[in-house]
Amino acid sequence: MTQSAPQPTELTVHRGSRVLEVAFDDGARFRIPFELMRVYSPSAEVRGHGPGQEVLQTGKREVLVDALEPVGNYAVQPSFSDGHDTGIYTWEYLYFLGQERERLWQEYLERLQLAGADRDAPMQAAGTGSGSACSSHQGGRHAH
Repeated sequence: MTQSAPQPTELTVHRGSRVLEVAFDDGARFRIPFELMRVYSPSAEVRGHGPGQEVLQTGKREVLVDALEPVGNYAVQPSFSDGHDTGIYTWEYLYFLGQERERLWQEYLERLQLAGADRDAPMQAAGTGSGSACSSHQGGRHAH
């Protein structure tokens, strides 16, 4: 059998409780909070362009999934209520988020604490405030 990763059998968006419920063909069933999905988005906007360029996300507690579009037979692309819609969540990544939910949540809270950031603080736009741009983006040397 060439297929190694479990495949979803059911995806349910629960707007009231702000979770994506995913059932997989191996019997696993996960409830992944929208906030966790958003702060761990696999997009370049969140992950950056390489190691150490991750952008800490804040103010996402109330974020909703407004739409969930299929991407081929391997992923979904959510549109979040804050306008973020560039992350493609493969079945493997959704399984990872579900399976590692508690550990990822603790890592997120620790990153917030280390940065002296508040979970509910609004996101700062890149390049505003002192020292908020990473070194590769300072001085306009990095074009997007």
